[in-house]
Amino acid sequence: MKNKILWAGVVALLAGLLSQSCKTTPDPTEQSTLTLSFVPRVGSQTLEVGTGKYKNAVGEEFTVTSFNYFVSNISLKKADGTTFTIPQDSSYFLIKATNLASQKVTLRGIPTGDYTELRFVIGVDSLRSTMDISRRKGVLDPGDATHDGDGMYWSWNSGYIFMKLEGTSPSVAPDAAGNQKFRYHIGGFGGYNAKTFNNIRPVVLSLGSTAAKVGPTQQPTIEIEADIAKVFEGKEKISLAQYPTIMVSDYSTTVANNYASMFRVLNVKD
Repeated sequence: MKNKILWAGVVALLAGLLSQSCKTTPDPTEQSTLTLSFVPRVGSQTLEVGTGKYKNAVGEEFTVTSFNYFVSNISLKKADGTTFTIPQDSSYFLIKATNLASQKVTLRGIPTGDYTELRFVIGVDSLRSTMDISRRKGVLDPGDATHDGDGMYWSWNSGYIFMKLEGTSPSVAPDAAGNQKFRYHIGGFGGYNAKTFNNIRPVVLSLGSTAAKVGPTQQPTIEIEADIAKVFEGKEKISLAQYPTIMVSDYSTTVANNYASMFRVLNVKD
């Protein structure tokens, strides 16, 4: 009888050890998370909203009071060439310079693997822009025109503002109230009933030699610089004195072409 009890205890102990071993050994088929951390800067300087003073590509001084943009349609490419695309309903984010929480985007359900390339879109694609309102929730909800005080939807023009950059500059002619403000509200997905300008821009970022290793016990963060200085430079340098306000116009494509290059990978953290 004692032997039977002793044997039962041994079996129970072995079963417990086996169970613990299974819990701590990563399953290669499991899925995990990856975080994108967007860092707002102006050239080599950290962005200080409302107080920092900077110069653009043509030497004009300016201060930033608002800097928001939509990131969507995110996909990740593995070292073996295969690609994982974030489900579209979970792939729209509004990044705000005045909201630190919005600058960290956590992607869930990422298959285990080593990822070497990140792709996303600046803006909101035409399919989602024209989709039934019931499918446009959270930061895409047109019913919430303020989006926490930073309106990113033209209710009068039925469209999303992909990138909003506002501030002040002594190079801008004063308005009736004496304010020297500039406003860049860039949107446009190509038109609904008739063709218009398209300011949706794809971004492809290589992680270089440092892959983002994702697994049950590996949840990396990719730090990405968003450089406002790039908005003013590119094939065409933009002057605040000449263009203090850019919204619904063909010239908005110049800004979009510039902001497409404002991102680069700073670091990959395990």
